[in-house]
Amino acid sequence: MKIIGIVGCYKRDGITGKMLNEVLKGTQQETETIFLLDYDLAPNSKDQQKLLEKLKAADVWILAAPTYFGGLSGIMKSFLDALRAQILRFDKKGDPHPLPTFKDKHYLLLTNCYSKTFENLVTGVTDSALRTMDKVLTTAGLLKLGEAVQTNTYFITELSPKKKAELLKLGQKARNAEKRDDQRMKRYVELFFIVTVMAFITMLIQAGLLHLLGQTLGFWNNFISFVVIFYTLLAVTLHFFTVVKHKRK
Repeated sequence: MKIIGIVGCYKRDGITGKMLNEVLKGTQQETETIFLLDYDLAPNSKDQQKLLEKLKAADVWILAAPTYFGGLSGIMKSFLDALRAQILRFDKKGDPHPLPTFKDKHYLLLTNCYSKTFENLVTGVTDSALRTMDKVLTTAGLLKLGEAVQTNTYFITELSPKKKAELLKLGQKARNAEKRDDQRMKRYVELFFIVTVMAFITMLIQAGLLHLLGQTLGFWNNFISFVVIFYTLLAVTLHFFTVVKHKRK
């Protein structure tokens, strides 16, 4: 298995690089680190062709980039933007279609920010950077293995033992990644579980409210109240899983 780390920041020995190094240690596999500042990232440049060959040869990509001003670092964004022609083709109507160049490879995401842990938990400063990388890589057909976030980086020069352990574990996950990982059944099971739990909670809330009010409802009123409560809970739950789904500490 070949694993590459892709670093999109200005300092080789900063927190971003240290996060990547810990993950690479955990892989115990053949690894290579690409420092994007060393390359001309323009589309169709000689350097981009070299990068594409490295990407094709690797089974797992580990992207490491800081979050600046609530968004992905410019260096990593430029790298991903230049990949567009390699992962998408556009038909005569201008509609995009994914190309199979990197299909079924795996990836990990690492980011960090100056924001305090509590601030990031509440506001999700790092979410935008992670979403941008996710969007490009899933469009390219890659499968996600996980992500890690380090907050409060203005005040630290070294990673904590706890964070190192988390990153080493991610590296082990990368090492054990299967060539193909169709997670459709897992998603179906998760969706079934969510719907079942929401229905049960809805029934409890509905019964509790009726008991508190000392009232009984007819069939249609019962049905309407159930639907309103159920879809309110479902909307909140889906918002959490689709919007507030990234690691924040």
